[in-house]
Amino acid sequence: MSRVSLEGQVAVVTGAARGVGELLARKLSARGATVALVGLEADALKRVAEQLYGEGGHWYADVTDHEAMTRVAREVRQRFGKVDIVVANAGVAGGGPFTESDPEVWRRVIEVNLIGSAVTARAFLPALIESRGYLLQIASLAAITPAPMMTAYCASKSGVEAYAHSLRAEVAHRGVRVGVGYLSWTDTDMVRGADQDEVMRELRQRLPWPSNKTYPLGPAVDRLVAGIERRSSHVYGQAWLRGMQAVRGYLPGIIATVGQREMRRFEPRLKKVRTGLVGAGGQADEQRRSTLGN
Repeated sequence: MSRVSLEGQVAVVTGAARGVGELLARKLSARGATVALVGLEADALKRVAEQLYGEGGHWYADVTDHEAMTRVAREVRQRFGKVDIVVANAGVAGGGPFTESDPEVWRRVIEVNLIGSAVTARAFLPALIESRGYLLQIASLAAITPAPMMTAYCASKSGVEAYAHSLRAEVAHRGVRVGVGYLSWTDTDMVRGADQDEVMRELRQRLPWPSNKTYPLGPAVDRLVAGIERRSSHVYGQAWLRGMQAVRGYLPGIIATVGQREMRRFEPRLKKVRTGLVGAGGQADEQRRSTLGN
């Protein structure tokens, strides 16, 4: 599909304080888009907004909060006049054995990654229908293949992939295109945070090539930008991920066999795995919930 110029387009990016969201916002802005940043880290969002190339703004909001996201959608539209692109990028991750996991942390991964994505779409779809715009849902390699020690994350990313595919069929006749973006391990605070745990880092290093590598952020985000310009149904942050689609039906059985062996190897060390949310974004989410609890 031919590319659509981003000049004059209004783009919303959730989880925009750092990582994929931050760099994506910068690159969209460099191509002429007006960018609305949404996230939980107010100071970081302000810093990113001040460094955009053109017009933009930032909104503090929890993507799981329907009222807050509805307000953000209304205010973005009032300020910029329209919304052409929404990137549902906000996400958190936690690892460790399911039986040892904190139920609240496990639930929160599902809430942010899956429910938060649906809340984001619900808030912004009226504006996207009006502009005949584009929604890009960020998923993951975790949507294509299961992985032990990542039950919540894999469940959430499989969920958003299926949800986005379903939504695409619902809104296409109204002029809205929906895409799914897939990323492997990419150099972000989330991945670096997960690697701080020795067991999780070693498990990842033992994955088969090329899924055991950490990939640079810039080229992955460039691919996302190109997908947005094309209004693509599928966008792959690393080129080899496209090929995974052809073999994904075989992966659960392979992972079950190999994973059993790896879990037996690491079992004496599993109780030491940190079970909270990882990375700076995870810390911001935990701090917000702690504040609300008080």
